[in-house]
Amino acid sequence: MGRVSTTPRRVVAAFVAVTALLATGCSGAGQRPGAAPSSAPASEPAPPSSAPPDGPATRAAALVAELADEDLVGQVLMPYAYGDQATEVSAGSAAGNRNLGGVDTPAEMIEKYRLGGLILVGFSADDPTQSNQATTNVDNPKQVRQLTTGLREAAGKLPAGTAPFLIGTDQEYGVVTRITDGVTMLPSALAAGAADDPALTEAAWRAAGTELAAMGINLDFAPVADVLVKRSTVIGSRSFGADPSRAAGQVGGAVRGLQASGVAATVKHFPGHGHSAVDSHEDLPVLTQSRKKLAAEAWPPFTAGIEAGALAVMSAHLDVAEVDPGVAATFSRTLLTDVLRGELGFQGVVITDGMNMPPARRWGPGEAAVRALKAGNDLILMPPHVGQAYDGLLTALRDGSLPRARLVEAATRVLTMKFTLADKPVPEMSTLGAPAHREAADALAAGAVTVFKGRCDTSGVKGPVTVTSSGGRAHTRTALTEALTEAGVQVVASGGTVVHLVGYGDGAGDLRSGAAVTVAMDTPYVLAGASSPTLLATYSSSRASMTALADVLAGKAAPRGRSPVKVSGLPATTCG
Repeated sequence: MGRVSTTPRRVVAAFVAVTALLATGCSGAGQRPGAAPSSAPASEPAPPSSAPPDGPATRAAALVAELADEDLVGQVLMPYAYGDQATEVSAGSAAGNRNLGGVDTPAEMIEKYRLGGLILVGFSADDPTQSNQATTNVDNPKQVRQLTTGLREAAGKLPAGTAPFLIGTDQEYGVVTRITDGVTMLPSALAAGAADDPALTEAAWRAAGTELAAMGINLDFAPVADVLVKRSTVIGSRSFGADPSRAAGQVGGAVRGLQASGVAATVKHFPGHGHSAVDSHEDLPVLTQSRKKLAAEAWPPFTAGIEAGALAVMSAHLDVAEVDPGVAATFSRTLLTDVLRGELGFQGVVITDGMNMPPARRWGPGEAAVRALKAGNDLILMPPHVGQAYDGLLTALRDGSLPRARLVEAATRVLTMKFTLADKPVPEMSTLGAPAHREAADALAAGAVTVFKGRCDTSGVKGPVTVTSSGGRAHTRTALTEALTEAGVQVVASGGTVVHLVGYGDGAGDLRSGAAVTVAMDTPYVLAGASSPTLLATYSSSRASMTALADVLAGKAAPRGRSPVKVSGLPATTCG
């Protein structure tokens, strides 16, 4: 499949030049469009000579010049919808869509609000983001492909239909993974940080991106660039680790892998959610670190993602007290325009975090959308009421409180990203779970297994093994049992050498006294209180991670990982 450029600096330069002309060719800040009807398109400037005649920025500018106000507003909205099909949904899903936007189906929502994109949502039991996932659109890959095909058919009828419709999801792998069945599951970001090999990360994320593209998804809200400074249940193993330099290499690898497959990467959550343990799905976290400290410790992975060519960055609901006190970054022009664009040099699409989260619901959906756009966001994600967000933006445009130049700039950025993704061949569904994809996931997982305590040169566990776990992990126990059996280790129901698994959300009470081996399948902090003579971490409960663990326990592979976070009283590894 064709490769999306991972160094789109020529696209960015052309975009900047084109939007500058578009902005000067349209109504200025605070200027009412005047007597012209709201459906009148923007005047079309001559494209600058520096822009490739058929390049994404030029194509975007030409399309923006033809669009009515209603279409420009629609291009900067990316809501969610209820239902697992585009045109046929259950009665409950129809009721949900009527509450969200006065329509019955996702296709009708696209048509009514002339949407630029839609996010597919869903959640799992361990998902720290489930509080703002009001529904689910995903069941299995075949259903997702049918849904995305229907969404694109609806969007293709719009005036902006020549640009690919954006369909995004949070496919981070690990605890935040929307589509889990029938796809190659990568180990978590923290596992990749333990392996510390950007080439392995890039290969694994290229495989993952290919599978997303096969299902019709062209925008992934990943990778997480947050440096895990604070012990956080909301970020945790979603981060590549606590070292900004190591995390930067991983972010760059993930971005290159995704975008090589034709899927736009979204580096998140700027300016750095790992520097607070407060969950922005519940409250507004306050970052108390100095600007200098954030620049040194929080922003290197974002810079690495930008340099790798990331097409999008997600802004976070975080109050950076030393930069713009009392203002969430989502609504801070200082952070998004002055810092992210001015200092870090990002010129792609800035996407808000979910606008249905409490920090963004301080205002109504319309006012919140206007504030976010004026701060420097280009795409408004998951407004709690898409109709009110749409009407609020359109009203603000007409009365001049939303500068037309800012809306034109945002819509042009979104369309530039779309045209950058255009014309990429869609992989066949048969690529899902391909052997090469599984091999890439297995290689990354194998590099992550870490020994915190015990012998590094183990020749394998002695005698039969009994696999136990904290509550609710039967599926993972089964996966490890199967992997151990395949590796030649006998597994018995009781009486064997106990290998005990702990995972997301577990604490000291979930440890097992007398276990010979304790394995952390999420953040490894819980191992500080474990008494087992052997302490291991996979940082992930994926099948690839259980296979890698089984190979280490069987003595068939050496544990090569090094902890990407500090665990009290334990070394990063006992393996040199």
